[in-house]
Amino acid sequence: MYYYGGYGMYNGSYLLVIIGAVLCLIASARVKSTYKKYEKIRSASGMTGAQAAELILRRNGVLGVTVQHVPGQLTDHYDPARGVVNLSDATYNSTSVAAIGVAAHECGHVMQHENGYVPLKIRTALVPVANIGSNFGIWIVMLGVILGLNSTLAMVGVYLFSFGVLFQLVTLPVEFDASRRALVMLQDYGILGQTEVQGSRRVLSAAAMTYVASAAASILQLLRLLMIVNGGRRRR
Repeated sequence: MYYYGGYGMYNGSYLLVIIGAVLCLIASARVKSTYKKYEKIRSASGMTGAQAAELILRRNGVLGVTVQHVPGQLTDHYDPARGVVNLSDATYNSTSVAAIGVAAHECGHVMQHENGYVPLKIRTALVPVANIGSNFGIWIVMLGVILGLNSTLAMVGVYLFSFGVLFQLVTLPVEFDASRRALVMLQDYGILGQTEVQGSRRVLSAAAMTYVASAAASILQLLRLLMIVNGGRRRR
């Protein structure tokens, strides 16, 4: 029998969750401060984020993808299903080095899609099961432990959550590659000067660290779930 109340709620595994949360908070604070710094630096070209994105798409001969404005701060994303590069309030009409870097990053995802970038295909394929694992994996583990356990049920939850972790890990090369593509295009197309590109690089590097922190937090959560399940088995 598993004794969840005596093991899962008060054991040191919660330290792993706290560490993960702290990492995410640090990464989030860093990207906000870095963006705030470089959003004050206007590009010499005077292009807005939207104009830079449209130029990049045009220079690459991308058809059927539009650039649209979406509300919010740093809610920028590429929607391949609709063929839309969505740029946020902080990006769409801004002429800052930060905004142009973010817009180019989203265009980097467009180019990945156009070129059949394999990690992006893998990440897309993982989305359905990763969503299920991230939303329900932990609860399935807890349910299995509380019920006294059906160890199989708990391990199903662990396996499901693992797909969410895998998704986070696959996301890393996708995001780093999109930023690499963005910086090359910004310089090659003359959208930003060399010094300005360095500013965009710092913004995108800070943003990438949020994905690294999220992946680390997911791994730590997975370790915690394994500790709970294995600890329960030892107490049967």
